[in-house]
Amino acid sequence: MKNLTPRRAALRAAFPATIPVMTGFLCLGLAYGVLMQSKGYGPLWSTLMSAVAFGGSMQFVAITLLTTAFDPFQAFLLSIMVNARHMFYGLALLDRYKGLGKIRAVLIYTLCDETFSLVSSLEPPPEADRKRYYLYISLLDYTYWVAGTAAGGLLGNFITFHTTGMDFALTALFVVLFLEQWKKRENRPAGIIGVICAAVSLAVFGAENMVIPAMVLVLLLLLGGRKRLCT
Repeated sequence: MKNLTPRRAALRAAFPATIPVMTGFLCLGLAYGVLMQSKGYGPLWSTLMSAVAFGGSMQFVAITLLTTAFDPFQAFLLSIMVNARHMFYGLALLDRYKGLGKIRAVLIYTLCDETFSLVSSLEPPPEADRKRYYLYISLLDYTYWVAGTAAGGLLGNFITFHTTGMDFALTALFVVLFLEQWKKRENRPAGIIGVICAAVSLAVFGAENMVIPAMVLVLLLLLGGRKRLCT
């Protein structure tokens, strides 16, 4: 890699790091594109949604919002709650993204869970351009998601099996994320709080209206007990 320019060295170092993200994003993006197609939204709409919103799990939620009676206020609150974690991601990356100039806007726009995990834990090699290294990781992850969605939207036209139940992919995604967090002992109190809040909200508000109250309750309890949870 000594003969490579700093830009090419950055790309060569960034790509292998994103391969695990590529495998996951292509599969999930494919499922999302197929689901959008099954609900009557063609590949253009699903691809635009991924390219513009780039919301991951919120995009799966949006399928339901698009196919039921639209409530703008509920959609807004749900989007804020589901994606509120990105505020903490942004704060954690302030120092790492410091001094990167105009590309910071692109880095902020393309930030997601997986990109945050890579950028916050990896350092660019000495011969690679630091700014380009972070940029390539972000753009590669973004491209994987959009490409997977486009492929799913296109393949959805040729899929003949019944797609009922495929929207369980979102539930499965959250279950896997929960189990991954549960492996760490320090994360278990927050997980228990989330389960209890969901159960209380379900009992009080019912299955149709439980999501937003549950997330508000979780947020209030986590903020109120942040000192104990962080110790």
